[in-house]
Amino acid sequence: MIFNHQNIPGKFQLLDYEILIGFITATLALSISPGPDNIFVLAISLANGSKKGLAVVAGLMTGCLIHTTLVAFGVSALVRENESLFLIIKLLGVAYLLYLTFLVFRSEGKIELSNANGTQKGLFGLFKKGFWMNVLNPKVTIFFLAFFPGFLFSETISTVVQFYILGLLFIFFSSLVFGAIALGAGTISSYIAKTPGVGVFLKWLQIVVFLGIAAYLLLS
Repeated sequence: MIFNHQNIPGKFQLLDYEILIGFITATLALSISPGPDNIFVLAISLANGSKKGLAVVAGLMTGCLIHTTLVAFGVSALVRENESLFLIIKLLGVAYLLYLTFLVFRSEGKIELSNANGTQKGLFGLFKKGFWMNVLNPKVTIFFLAFFPGFLFSETISTVVQFYILGLLFIFFSSLVFGAIALGAGTISSYIAKTPGVGVFLKWLQIVVFLGIAAYLLLS
């Protein structure tokens, strides 16, 4: 479906809530799945307390705003110029998600907590570390580029606005999960240590999510 790029005055802007619910579900699943960001938050929280873990979370989520902006204006400009380019972006997104699926499949499904670097930093120092970890990671931009275009949810709201709405939803629900990790670091760590199979479960959860998003992009 091709989306219009201008608001239509006086017309009720229909939203596809099923798409938004699917986006939120995928976001929560991805946030729970073990990755460098949430593992870092867990390690910092265990070593320095929840407050410093939350500072890292705030930095990471602020960095997501930068990636959202890059995707929103970059993809929207391409769509305005050539609808075929939008299809190419979606197909490249599918290919990238399948590549991520392959990498996760090859992994051992273990969650390892390494020593957190920079543990002596203050709250603002950890905020900056989380921010730059996110902003300077090109894989995050590529993932946003692969993830967001398939979840445009309105035919009347501009694509820029839709991308920002998706970005804010992603940040909000990821913050809930990452914040819970920071606040419950001790309990989560103990559970991981006592339940070796949790890593395998989260590994396959991530595979299912990646494959589900890739299939959705192909069919949408």
